[in-house]
Amino acid sequence: MTDRAPLSRKLSAIAESATLKVDAKAKALKAEGKAIISYAAGEPDFPTPAFVVDAAAEALQDPANFRYTPAAGLPALREAIAAKTLRDSGLEIPASRVVVTNGGKQAVYQAFQAVVNPGDEVLLPAPYWTTYPEAIRLADGVPVEVFAGADQDYKVTVTQLEAARTDRTTVLVFVSPSNPTGSVYTPEETKAIGEWALAHGIWVISDEIYQNLTYEGVRAASIVEAVPELAEQTILVNGVAKTYAMTGWRVGWMVGPTDAIALAANLQSHLSSNVNNVAQRAALAALTGSQVEAEEMRTAFDRRRRLIVDELAKIPGVEVPNPLGAFYAYPDVRGLLGREWAGRTPTTTLELADLILDEAEVAVVPGEAFGPSGYLRLSYALGDDALLEGVQRLQKLFS
Repeated sequence: MTDRAPLSRKLSAIAESATLKVDAKAKALKAEGKAIISYAAGEPDFPTPAFVVDAAAEALQDPANFRYTPAAGLPALREAIAAKTLRDSGLEIPASRVVVTNGGKQAVYQAFQAVVNPGDEVLLPAPYWTTYPEAIRLADGVPVEVFAGADQDYKVTVTQLEAARTDRTTVLVFVSPSNPTGSVYTPEETKAIGEWALAHGIWVISDEIYQNLTYEGVRAASIVEAVPELAEQTILVNGVAKTYAMTGWRVGWMVGPTDAIALAANLQSHLSSNVNNVAQRAALAALTGSQVEAEEMRTAFDRRRRLIVDELAKIPGVEVPNPLGAFYAYPDVRGLLGREWAGRTPTTTLELADLILDEAEVAVVPGEAFGPSGYLRLSYALGDDALLEGVQRLQKLFS
């Protein structure tokens, strides 16, 4: 009997999402009755605004929403996304340069598929969101990590990017505000990186899904606003998940040059067709309706941000750069490694995260999910009381 043909080597090399894996483990332990506090998932704890839910309920009454619609998205939603892109990213585009996707992840996947060829090198500033390197590899590209530590506020420089560039470099990933660090590039830093990419003909994939979640008067400047000429070699990725507490609705989008967007739209026509129409109607309401509730959520995140930074800083051996965007703290915990805690001596943050879960019943994501060991990601998108109790458990463990 002939052996079965092998499974896909490409997919076999792809790892499960580390953040979702930790979150699933935390939820399983909760289901067993353990008092787990989880900082793992990047998911707002607020309900989706009621007027958005009402728009979805109304959409359910229209049979047109039960049929196929254009694969690239409902025309009205694409128009609303174009208006948001002008308002928040300073880029004026027609709706034809928008593709609505099943969440931001599909937009990220399709962006790399559209501009990466086999063997192309993609510069990936680290710490990075865990999905980026896998999406690059799925496009047959080669992720090239460019690391910036806490001493740089986790932001790479043009000098570092230039040192990593080779004749095979074709794409740069740019994320501000950052997941996992919460760092926000200044307008000057953004402009310098954009001008560098423009000078070398490098595509930029810019993930702007946290652009409306910034603090202390900071605004996240879009790279195409900082360098308008870069728009013809930039794909912007965004979505409603984070700003409007709509993670489960799965509506994202990508914006870019006509030729790249046409490739992505063709891919989507075969991959998934149109995004759920009811969810698209909900997203339309979110973008065009009142922004009061979104601002209230941002204000709550800001309060929690200040709390978690202040409390983490009380732990000896922990350094916490001040995150000015998103809803993550990314402490440097190398000072906790190689020391005995509760009878164990962790030497990596993988081991440290396991110790924290076992001894404090707190779920955090280790730095290995986002680049080098030595760091932890804590999402502060959870209730104020749980947020404080979880950090106090860490303070007790590491006292």
